[in-house]
Amino acid sequence: MTDAEDRKPQSDEARGPYDPEVTSEFAVPQGVEVPPAPEAEGSAFSRPSTYRARGVPPAFTPPGGMPVVSLTKDVPWQDRMRTMLRMPVAERPAPEPVGRAEEGGPAVPRVLDLTLRIGELLLAGGEGAEDVEAAMFAVCRSYGLDRCEPTVTFTLLSISYQPSLVEDPVTASRTVRRRGTDYTRLAAVFRLVDDLSDPETHVSLEEAYRRLAEIRRNRHPYPTWVLTGASGLLAGAASVLVGGDAVVFVAALVGAMLGDRLAWLCAGRGLPEFYQFLVAAMPSVAMGIVLTLTHVDVKASAVITGGLFALLPGRALVAGVQDGLTGFYITAAARLLEVMYLFVGIVVGVLVMLYVGVQLGARLNPDAVLGGSNRPLWQIGSSMLLSLTFAVLLQQERSTVPAVTLNGGVAWSVYGALHYAGEISPVASTAVAAGVVGLFGQLLARYRFASALPYTTAAIGPLLPGSAVYFGLLAIAQNEVNTGLASLTKAAALAMAIAIGVNLGAEVSRLFLRIGSAEKRRAAKRTRGF
Repeated sequence: MTDAEDRKPQSDEARGPYDPEVTSEFAVPQGVEVPPAPEAEGSAFSRPSTYRARGVPPAFTPPGGMPVVSLTKDVPWQDRMRTMLRMPVAERPAPEPVGRAEEGGPAVPRVLDLTLRIGELLLAGGEGAEDVEAAMFAVCRSYGLDRCEPTVTFTLLSISYQPSLVEDPVTASRTVRRRGTDYTRLAAVFRLVDDLSDPETHVSLEEAYRRLAEIRRNRHPYPTWVLTGASGLLAGAASVLVGGDAVVFVAALVGAMLGDRLAWLCAGRGLPEFYQFLVAAMPSVAMGIVLTLTHVDVKASAVITGGLFALLPGRALVAGVQDGLTGFYITAAARLLEVMYLFVGIVVGVLVMLYVGVQLGARLNPDAVLGGSNRPLWQIGSSMLLSLTFAVLLQQERSTVPAVTLNGGVAWSVYGALHYAGEISPVASTAVAAGVVGLFGQLLARYRFASALPYTTAAIGPLLPGSAVYFGLLAIAQNEVNTGLASLTKAAALAMAIAIGVNLGAEVSRLFLRIGSAEKRRAAKRTRGF
């Protein structure tokens, strides 16, 4: 035998079956008892060793069969799609055959692209995450793509479609980078989704793309000078709402219009929204300080409060709390973080001007009380004007402005009756009034088969905590930190009461209306922290 053959490793057969040199890393160590081998080799389909017929869990399919979930067609598509999204995937009913698919089946990538573009417009317009998912789900199902799963976050939209369990899924996504408030465009997108969801209306992919392009190209319904005037009138109406007179109205109007023009100038220069809100908050405070320094016998605090009403981000706050209450916690956290940054910008602008005013000798009293409980007619009229101008700033359709104006007047009437006449706490009164806003807004939206945002957002304008924010910042500027923090805490409580009340009113409206399911929707189980 050669040296090469000596170095060649020997096989197990060459060593022999009983060679003591044979070892394995899987061999059982000495002294360890080996359990008896099972009767048969286990598999994924074999019964577990602990199986007992007496303790077997109930079968997946009940004896009477799976309950049939039928979605009625005489309710808005928002309710039908929301009902399906809130039920388990295994219990969702399959869509009825539709005749919109082209020969050979629908073009899946194009349907997903159309769905994402529609969801982008809705999310950028301020719609809640659940309503955006419902719209995306409705578009996919209208073209026969029932096995789709939309996902919405604050800046990213994605959707996945799997034709069958043995085929690869198709996934597409789209990023939402720019946001703008245009409720006219939002209403047009809702009408498009409503037509796509209508089984009696045939809308091809090409027609849907054409209508979507027209929606994107549409100009805003109100020119820039109208928006500037609406911002001034909003601040003037808010100043009268908290007890101002004609001079205060004019001063608040001028200050808010100057702030709006400065904000437009910053936007044209490409500055972020934080600095736009910071600059927009300064002129109103400056007007109040000038009136105080010139010893004009007016409520300068009402001027500053009116200017703050035009800046507080009530729309983003309501959307953020709504997303949190419906389970979209990532989107809710992002929206509330956006609200915090915008609010900090307002705070910085107001504090800078208040500090300047204190240094100049302006005597602003943080303990002053604003209000006009002895003139309810003026307050109701001011609240309706405030809601009207807020609707214009939101670029709403002209047909929705009268309804939201009336809704704002009703909201303030409820708040005044509870707080001034009934002597109920302002937080509880605000929550009830906001609930009425959400209830009426949802009913009006159901009547017109449209989004509820145009009927609720502007109506909560009179309830915004402008005076609490101002007095809190004024106290901080005068080194009364405890008093300022207490006032800001009250403002935060009022803001949360508004958001929760609006969402609760919308949910209550669904309890009295048919939600599109044969049985009641199950509530999500509490996770208990895990």
